[in-house]
Amino acid sequence: MIALTQNYHYTKKMSKIALYTILILISLIWIIPIYTLIATALKSKTDFYNNASLFSPPAAIAWSNFSDALTQGRLLRYMGNDLWICILKVPLGIFVEALAAFALTRLPEIKHKTGLFIFFLIGMMLPFQIALVPINVIYSRLKLLNTYTGLFYVYVGFGISYGILILRGFFRTIPKEIDDAARIDGCNKWQLFSRIIVPISKPPIATLIITDWLATWNEYLLALVIINDNTKKTVPVGLMTFVGEHGTDYGLLCAGTLLCVLPALVVYLIFQRYFVEGIAGSVKQ
Repeated sequence: MIALTQNYHYTKKMSKIALYTILILISLIWIIPIYTLIATALKSKTDFYNNASLFSPPAAIAWSNFSDALTQGRLLRYMGNDLWICILKVPLGIFVEALAAFALTRLPEIKHKTGLFIFFLIGMMLPFQIALVPINVIYSRLKLLNTYTGLFYVYVGFGISYGILILRGFFRTIPKEIDDAARIDGCNKWQLFSRIIVPISKPPIATLIITDWLATWNEYLLALVIINDNTKKTVPVGLMTFVGEHGTDYGLLCAGTLLCVLPALVVYLIFQRYFVEGIAGSVKQ
């Protein structure tokens, strides 16, 4: 009996050691790229001329890389452009998605709700790359190329499917008795939506703010196709200006990348406490 107990404790201890070893190795997979990004952002051009290793720390910290990325690389303008797009697009997209999800879950007069929901979900199955040529042709005829208006249309359109999926799932968990009580109190459909359903749905809305903001902030291909004016470029497209034909300034590129992470990180930290709750409630049903 004592031997069995000792074997059990030994096996449990070895399992714990194996688990922690695996977790450490997995964490290194994430930490090493972040370390190399920070180390490269702090290296001067002398370090690159001396063929410094990717993993070696900088000989002298070059804080000027960050200021040069903002000024010489015009990153401040690109961040302002992207910030302006996110501030307008994210609330507009979530508002449209919330209206659609509300209609699919709370309005009895809407017919074929399941079919409409499947129709919206088809948008998640189609990669937006196949729409680049049609978008370019149509936008050139409508004179929407090189405009933020054209960018808003495609951003909202391609984000609707995911937003409806999240909000519809959460709206279905809200008891219908709340609707009946609101109607007895004299609420119309708009008041039911704006004063009751939306305030209750803070977790999924916060989740969408995080995911939609990150997706819009980091989107590259559509912005590259639609926006050609250098003064209107977004952050991902603007960062590519650090990549030259005859060479790449890796110090500026990595410094610019770190700076561009900060706004997205701030948005995540503000809304992260709702994130898990919103995802869990949205996929419950």
